[in-house]
Amino acid sequence: MATPERPRPRVVVALAVAVAAVVVSVAGAVVWSRNVASDDRVDLRLADPGEYVLPSGQDNPRLSGDRLPGAALVATDGESAALASDGRPMVVNLWYSTCPPCAKELADFAAVEAAVGEEVRFVGVNPFDTAEVMERFAAERGVDYELLRDRDYEFTDELGVVAFPATLFVDPDGTIVGQDGALDEAELRHHIAMHWGIGA
Repeated sequence: MATPERPRPRVVVALAVAVAAVVVSVAGAVVWSRNVASDDRVDLRLADPGEYVLPSGQDNPRLSGDRLPGAALVATDGESAALASDGRPMVVNLWYSTCPPCAKELADFAAVEAAVGEEVRFVGVNPFDTAEVMERFAAERGVDYELLRDRDYEFTDELGVVAFPATLFVDPDGTIVGQDGALDEAELRHHIAMHWGIGA
């Protein structure tokens, strides 16, 4: 009667390593699911390409009372630009071309700017597109107000913006008095009337 062949030492070691790897993987998954997956500090999730959506109930950081950052921006001609006050309150809209809700609201922003642009300064800030793409995309939606690029993402980072679009309402002294996400024409008019009594 033949005696069963004993496993070779290499086979035993390989089996032990495989079992240990499985145990570590399972343990890691349990720890991750308890500490990370349920962590409400997660900033964002990628829904569709180009569209950033925060988990339900969260928003960009509330900035009311903060000063508008002085980070350098770039005008469409490549020159350095800053969001310094010209005496009017400002609507500062952060957007980019492959963000569907950004594209949807641009025509509404253009319509409101056409109505109140002498009293309220509108500025579009784009952290992702080239100047050419930014200008063409905005023009196709009727936008002819000032467009600036946040080429090094400094302005966006200083604001803590992670969800696009984001719109800031800024007093003439540079104080941020409100912030919101995607807006339609009526909502934008409401913010402007509420903050500055313009167009009410």
